[in-house]
Amino acid sequence: MSAPLFLKSPTDAVTTGPDPAVAERVSEMLLRIERDGLDAVRAYSRDLDGWDPDGGFEVTEDDVRAATASLSDALRSSIRFAQTQIGGFAELQRATLTDFEAETLPGVFLGQKQVPVASVGAYCPSGRVPMLACAFMTILVPKVAGVDTVIACTPPRGGAGVHAPTLHAIATSGADRIFALGGVQALAAMAFGLLDGVEAGTDMIVGPGNAFVAEAKRQLFGRVGIDLLAGPSEVCVIADETADAELVAADLLAQAEHGPSSPAVLITTDEDFGRAVIEQVTAQLDALAVRGADDTSRRAWDDHGVVMVANDREHAVRLSDEVATEHLEVQTADDAWYHDNLKNYGSIFLGTRATVAFSDKAIGTNHTLPTGRAARYTGGLSVAKFLKTLTYQRIDSDEGVLTVAPHVAEIARADLMPAHEATATKRLARVGATL
Repeated sequence: MSAPLFLKSPTDAVTTGPDPAVAERVSEMLLRIERDGLDAVRAYSRDLDGWDPDGGFEVTEDDVRAATASLSDALRSSIRFAQTQIGGFAELQRATLTDFEAETLPGVFLGQKQVPVASVGAYCPSGRVPMLACAFMTILVPKVAGVDTVIACTPPRGGAGVHAPTLHAIATSGADRIFALGGVQALAAMAFGLLDGVEAGTDMIVGPGNAFVAEAKRQLFGRVGIDLLAGPSEVCVIADETADAELVAADLLAQAEHGPSSPAVLITTDEDFGRAVIEQVTAQLDALAVRGADDTSRRAWDDHGVVMVANDREHAVRLSDEVATEHLEVQTADDAWYHDNLKNYGSIFLGTRATVAFSDKAIGTNHTLPTGRAARYTGGLSVAKFLKTLTYQRIDSDEGVLTVAPHVAEIARADLMPAHEATATKRLARVGATL
């Protein structure tokens, strides 16, 4: 693949994989929590979050009512809107995941059932910026899948309990139990079954978080299921000369706002347009600073922003598939062509009217998506993640045995597995046949 022209290159590489220091610290914490149980959970909550409530970590119904009452009618209405969209899309996804049974040979029936996992632990972060939609994505969606029990953990803010909008979002998304607990200790408590009144650990843990949360999920995977290992939020925009430079710049900076290590990439087929976007980014960063925004977007753009000029649309597709970004926007005169040809992305946003922020907050598709080029081999969180596709077989006629058993016996002999061969030949004998 020919190299693109770089109008802006990153000054710092985004690291992938676990930080050894973070991995070591998380391992120590998990081992201590598994050994010492709730006492260790409480100690970490006290030391790291300044939170050690006398009545335990569970949020009460009174707390939820107070949080709801503190919100404006407009915010409550917007949360309901987002929940309706996200729940509705999850229901559409669920309808595509069906049970079936088919007679594949005479008397041989094969099938599958979609069975939800029994319990999910949802982690809803509330750090530098609260993310209300995390509750919609990680609590409402498994409920649509049919999960019986969803336990939610969210960290206290400033030692003063749960952020009120976050708590309302969690409660109205259908969480069965809610705990004011953050970080590694929250994930460990859900996985090990250490929360008050929760008899066993959850079957899965889902939800985003900082590097320590991501590492805890990585180390707990296998003991419990997880959604995916998410790194810094990413965006790539493919745009040509017909796009709006102001909107493209705004979309790049919106995702850069997630964190100082968030990559924001523009792939354009028009060099002049690329330079116009760079000018717009500079102007918009200055305008954001005037409005009181911190320097997160500026740091992310300075260190990890990229502007590439592709030779043509085919080259742009190859570049994008190599980047394999979490969020991919396409703003061109050929959006449908790009949609047909692009393969590696977490979620795609087609046309100038669409933007990642719509999906991040309310439009309906899930915003928990693969990062770090994982879009080469996986999609994002969906209702399917909470369902187990369980297969079954049954044979209800001698003809079925006569059809299958000789082939199984032959393959078993080649595999040097006489016990397997015997299970086939004994069934042949039961229907009065031999090899």
